[in-house]
Amino acid sequence: MRPGADEAESVQRLTLLEEIKSACTSAQVRQTVNLDELRAADEAVRNVPERKRGRGLAAEVGLARKVSPRKGSQYLGFARALGHEMPHTMAALTVGVLTEWRATILVRETAYLTRESREEVDRRICGDSATLVGMSDREIEALAKSHAYELEAEAVVARKAKAERDRHVSVRPAPDLMTQLSALLPLTDGIAVYAALKKHADSVCGSDDRTHAQVMTDTLIERVTGRSVAEPTPVAVNLVLSDRSLFGVDDSAADVPGFGPIPATVARLLVADSMAPGDETSSTLRRLYARPADGALVAMESRSRGFPPALARYIRLRDQRCRTPYCGAPIAEIDHATAHRRSGPTSAENADGICVIHNRAKEAAGWSYNARVVDGVHVIDVITPTGGRHISAAPAAIGHRPSSRSEVETRLLQLLAAA
Repeated sequence: MRPGADEAESVQRLTLLEEIKSACTSAQVRQTVNLDELRAADEAVRNVPERKRGRGLAAEVGLARKVSPRKGSQYLGFARALGHEMPHTMAALTVGVLTEWRATILVRETAYLTRESREEVDRRICGDSATLVGMSDREIEALAKSHAYELEAEAVVARKAKAERDRHVSVRPAPDLMTQLSALLPLTDGIAVYAALKKHADSVCGSDDRTHAQVMTDTLIERVTGRSVAEPTPVAVNLVLSDRSLFGVDDSAADVPGFGPIPATVARLLVADSMAPGDETSSTLRRLYARPADGALVAMESRSRGFPPALARYIRLRDQRCRTPYCGAPIAEIDHATAHRRSGPTSAENADGICVIHNRAKEAAGWSYNARVVDGVHVIDVITPTGGRHISAAPAAIGHRPSSRSEVETRLLQLLAAA
């Protein structure tokens, strides 16, 4: 598409392209619904037990759309809702009045309703698509909630009770080497925690050079950990970078499991800061060496069915994240690529670090994970029930830099060093 002739035409094209994206989403919904129906019919013909039907379908949708299995499950639920229960929302999405995200809001806010109530909310909000023009995300969300509360007040109360049982704390990486610590709390508890932090910050703000937000954050750390933010934090470093980087000879990246790559300078500071005077156990290092040619970690093997701790730890460090393409979830389980019941050995080559969702999905009929080593690199072929083939290669060790020396030069240096 050539650039717009003037500003007005460029703006018009932006609108058109956004509407095309919505139409493409509706086409994906139809294809997902079709796949769901075909799979259900096939499994019924094959007399697959009811509780096993549809197993692995969400993961397959995720692979097809190049996203994680959790997103694949969301896309599958989204398609089922629009395809079977929300025809007006589907129509508005198809013509570009609704974006994918706003349609998702409507699906999300009506997920706990009966089919009849969901269809009624769909009719009330999207029956006349002209009323959707100009509405914001928050307006659509508030409108969906108000109709849902009116139609099924008791369901809202039941949902609140379930939500309170699902309270949890989580942490995720944030930009600039920060972390986002989140807590999902009941309404009153969440407000109480925030109010207590704010009240303390109000009382001390101005007594030092910290901002109000910094005081609240530092107070949270101190009250949860029981230590001052000025005290060093004990650190256990799974060292997968070279010793040259550790001692400052070069600056290859380091890795913090569960977070990701960090600059070597920051890793050295973390280790140095954690070494409290007189306390040699406050920081520990584990040395892991990678093959210079390609950064692959050395292999280990076991004769047991379960993976021994050392071997499991090695696989976690080798794979870093779930080995299924596009997933990126933290490794939850270490399992056999070729199942142990099919004579798959308990070895590094036949192992995969994998998330729970994909580890359950690969047990469904038609799925297979085949592990192999190609030129020293651990590779897994992921094959789905529809014949799709996806290849996953283990990442090089964090901080690995390919050697610029030839094999002859390397051998000469080894002989000289041994002389």
